[in-house]
Amino acid sequence: MKIRLGVLASHGGSNLQAIIDHIKNNDVQIEVVAVISNNSDSFAILRAKKEGINTYHVSSKTTTDVGKQMIKIFKKHQVNLIALAGYMKKIPSLVLELYPNKIINIHPALLPKYGGKGMYGMRVHEAIINANEPYSGATIHIVNNQYDDGKILNQRKVVIEKDDTATTLAAKVLVIEHELYFDTLKLLAEDKIMLQ
Repeated sequence: MKIRLGVLASHGGSNLQAIIDHIKNNDVQIEVVAVISNNSDSFAILRAKKEGINTYHVSSKTTTDVGKQMIKIFKKHQVNLIALAGYMKKIPSLVLELYPNKIINIHPALLPKYGGKGMYGMRVHEAIINANEPYSGATIHIVNNQYDDGKILNQRKVVIEKDDTATTLAAKVLVIEHELYFDTLKLLAEDKIMLQ
C-alpha cells in the first residue's frame, strides 16, 4: 500500500528525521504528509518545516478539541497511517475510533516487558539496567486505548554489556529505533506485515 504518513511528535523528532532520511534514500511507497506536535517549540516541527512537510501545533492551547483538530488535519492530507515519534500525550479516543489499527508507536524496550503508564524515556532504560536484563531493544506496536498494549509488529534487540548505564543503553536503543521504524514502515508498504 502507498503510505501517506501523519506523524505525532512532542520534542526532538530524531525518529521523524530518521524516517524522512530513509525515505529520501530509498525507493519506497511512503510519504510523510503532515507532522503534528503538541509543543510549538518542538524540534520535530523545525525538522519537518525544513523538509517542506506540512506542520501543525495542536494542543489544548490551540483548540478545545484536540482529537477533532487532528482528524481534520489527517483527512485534509489523506493520511492512512499515523506514527507516534516521541509523542508524549495520550491519543484522543476519537482518533483511536476513526483510525483503528492505523496508529503505530515505537517503544524503547522489548514489549510486553517494561511498558505501560509512566514507562517512557530514561525511566524504561533505568528499569532495564536495574533488573540486570541481558538485552533490550525497541518495539513497534499498534496503538490502542491502553499504554504499550497493542499488537507487536516488529522488534529488534541490543545486547546489554556489564558496563552499560541507562544513558549508554538509551544511545544504543536509539540507533536501533532509527532503523526499526523505517524498516517496519517499508514492510507495511510492501504488505509484508499486516496491521490487522
